[in-house]
Order: sequence, then C-alpha cells, then structure tokens
Amino acid sequence: MDLLILIVIFTAIGGILSVMAAAVFLLLPDHRRNAVLPHGISFAIGALLAVAFWGLIPEAFSAIKPEQFQSLSGTILAGVLGFFVLEKLLIWRHCHSGDCEAHGDEDEHGHEHVHAHAHSHSHGMARSAGALIILGDGIHNFVDGVLIAAAFLTDVQLGIVTSLAVAAHEIPQEVGDFAILLHSGYSKSKALFYNMLASLTTVLGGVLAYFGLEDLHDKLPYFLALAASSFIYIAVADLIPSLHKKTDTKTSLQQIALIAMGVLLICSLHGIAHHMEV
Repeated sequence: MDLLILIVIFTAIGGILSVMAAAVFLLLPDHRRNAVLPHGISFAIGALLAVAFWGLIPEAFSAIKPEQFQSLSGTILAGVLGFFVLEKLLIWRHCHSGDCEAHGDEDEHGHEHVHAHAHSHSHGMARSAGALIILGDGIHNFVDGVLIAAAFLTDVQLGIVTSLAVAAHEIPQEVGDFAILLHSGYSKSKALFYNMLASLTTVLGGVLAYFGLEDLHDKLPYFLALAASSFIYIAVADLIPSLHKKTDTKTSLQQIALIAMGVLLICSLHGIAHHMEV
C-alpha cells in the first residue's frame, strides 16, 4: 500500500479513535454526567499539566541545541501571554455581542447591570476556555500527526505502533477536553463535533510531514512549545480558579486526588508509549 495512504489512515486512527473512545463520556445520563463533570475538571487539570510538563516540553527541548533553549522558553512565555490576550479578545467579543446580559435592562441605581455583567463575564470566560482547548488540542494533534508520519517514513511497523500509542495516551486527555467543553456551555453534539474537528489536524500534520518533513522538522519543537503553553494557560488561568469555589475539606481532598490521578495516568501512558516506540 502507498505510504501516503498508510499515513492518512493511521493518523486518522491516532486522532479520531481517541476521540470516539473518550466520547463514551457523553453517553452517560445527564444527571450522572453533571455529577461527574466537576470531577472531570479536576482530572483534566492534572492531565493537561502532565501532557505539557511531562510530554511536550521535554520532547521540545530534546530536539534542539542548547543555544536554542532561551528561544524555546521564550516561545512558551509568548504562548502563555498570547493565549491571555486571545482569551481577553474572546471575552470582550462575548460581552459586546447582542446577547450579552450586561447590555440588558438595569434599575436606576445600576444594580441589575452590575449583576448581569458579572454573570456574562463569567460565562464569557467559560466559553473562551472551550475555544482555547480546541485551539490547543488542534496544535497538539497536528504535532502528533507529524510524529506519526516521521515514524512511518522510518519504518512502517514503527508507524503503526506509534499511531496506536498516540491514540492510547490521548484518550484520558480527550475525556478531560469533553469535560471542559461541557463545563464551558457546549452541547454534547457541539463538544463531539469540535473535538472531532481538532482531531483531524492529526491527518493534516501527517500529510504535510510526508511532503516536507525536513522543513517542518526544525519548527516542530516550537509547535510543541505552543501546544504546551496553551494547556498550561487553560489549566492555571481557567480551570484551577473554578476549583476554589468550593473550599470544604472533603471536596478539596477529592480535587487534589483527581488532579494527581490525571498526572499519574498521563505519565504512565507516556512511559508505555515511549517504550512501544523504542
């Protein structure tokens, strides 16, 4: 079979299979899914931070020379600041749209305006977190596609194993993504659609790598750095503050345990995937 066709098939498997496996989360009854959702946010924080600090950043630094360390660190910094600006623009756009409650009726003292503006601002932040997770996931999946194609160009069996390893370690992250999108106000169908759309960038990365891997190779660490910065920003700026709304001891311990579970699972799967690739 033509190598390009194999790359297209297995990059699609690597991206779409993980989304479909994680989509089982959407099949839960509404009441059960709503009960699980806050726990999913805690798990997602751990998974996102582990993917960034245990997988993407070390991989990026291992692919460059020491004299490039500062520029790569600068890319991570620029990414975090860039996503802050992007989120500001997304919130601003929501707040100035026609359905923004901040522009509804208010009493003569402006009390209703203040309350509605606070509600709309909070809703706008949640929606922007969903948009950022789609963008960050798209970048991450694009890099996965490049890695799968590179493995296929080295050896077909290595390519097949790499694509299956990618799908396996993506599943817990995709479950976290679904939790974030539902938390951000997306419907089940939209969460599935946007996650599937982001997964298709795996195929795009694979095809572009096939035709120009040498040109992409030097830029790959910077794509990894941008994907990492998006996951760090989402976890720290959008998700962690939502956990502080409940401060009782039981809930706090549950949050810590689930964050730790997310970290440990991603680190374990990353280790297994690394050994399979070797």
